[in-house]
Amino acid sequence: MFAHCADPSSLQGLAWLVCYLTTGTHLALYSSVGTVLLLLAVTAPVALAFGYAGAMAARSQLLPLRWLGQLYMAMVRGIPDIVFFLFFVIALDQGLEWTLHQIRCPDWTEPVRQGLEFRVCPAAKIPPNDAPQWVHQYYGFGLAVFTFALVFGAFAANVLSGAMAAVPRAQLETAEAYGMSPRQVTRRVLLPQMWIYALPGLSNLWLILVKATPLLFLLGVRDVVYWARELGGSKTSAYAYPHPDWRLWYFLGLLVFYLVLTRISEIGLTRITRRLSRGQATAAGEAQRRAEGAAA
Repeated sequence: MFAHCADPSSLQGLAWLVCYLTTGTHLALYSSVGTVLLLLAVTAPVALAFGYAGAMAARSQLLPLRWLGQLYMAMVRGIPDIVFFLFFVIALDQGLEWTLHQIRCPDWTEPVRQGLEFRVCPAAKIPPNDAPQWVHQYYGFGLAVFTFALVFGAFAANVLSGAMAAVPRAQLETAEAYGMSPRQVTRRVLLPQMWIYALPGLSNLWLILVKATPLLFLLGVRDVVYWARELGGSKTSAYAYPHPDWRLWYFLGLLVFYLVLTRISEIGLTRITRRLSRGQATAAGEAQRRAEGAAA
C-alpha cells in the first residue's frame, strides 16, 4: 500500500508491522468486517418480516394457514442451525439450478444426478460460470442472508406470537366494541402493544444473530473468521511477510470485535426498551412513572 513497503525484507520493527497490516489481504480482512455488519443490517429486518408473517399465519383462522405457520416455527427451530445451514443452502442452490435446467435445456439427455455429482447444462448455472467474481460473491451473500433470515425468522415468529398473546384481551375486546374491524384492531391495538412484550426475546435473538455470523464461513463467504484463519496461520519465507502461527492473536482480535459489537447492541436495546416502556402497564413503565413522579 505504501511505497516503502515494496521490499518487505528491508523492513524491521514498527515499519514492518505497518506494512504487514496494510497488505491487500489485510484490507480484505477489514472489508469483511463490513460484510458482517451488512449481513446484520439486512438480515435483521428480513428475519423480522419472516417472523411477523409466521406469527400471523400461526394465529390465522384458516386451519391450513395456521398449520403452515406452526410447521414453519417447529421445523426450523427443531433442526440444529449448522445442519440447516449446510443442507438448506445446497438444496436451495440445486433446486434453482434444476428449475432453470428444465426450462432452458429441455433437450438435455444426460442425467442431472451422476453419482455424487449434480450436473446441469451451462445455461442453468447460477451464477453463470463466466460471470465476474463479484457476481459469485453477491450470490453467495444473498443465499446467506436468505438462510439466516429463514432460520432466525422462525425464532422471531415464536417470540412475536407469544407477545401477541400477552396483550390483554380486554383491550382487544374494547376496540371491537367501539366498532373496529379485526384488521383495525390488529394494526391499531395489538401491534403497538405487543412490541414491549416482544422486545426481550427479540433482543436475545439479535445477540444470538450477532454470535451466529461466523457461520458465514460455512456458506462460502469470506468473512472475518476465514481471513483470521488464513492470515494467522504460519507463513514461511516463501511469503512476503513470514511469521509464526499468529492465529491466537487474530482470534483474540475477533473476540474483542464481537464483545464491542455486543456492548453497543446492549446500549441500543436498553434505550429502545426505555422508549417503548413509556406509558405501558409493565414493571418498566411503572418504574418510569414513579421516577417521574418523584422528580416532580
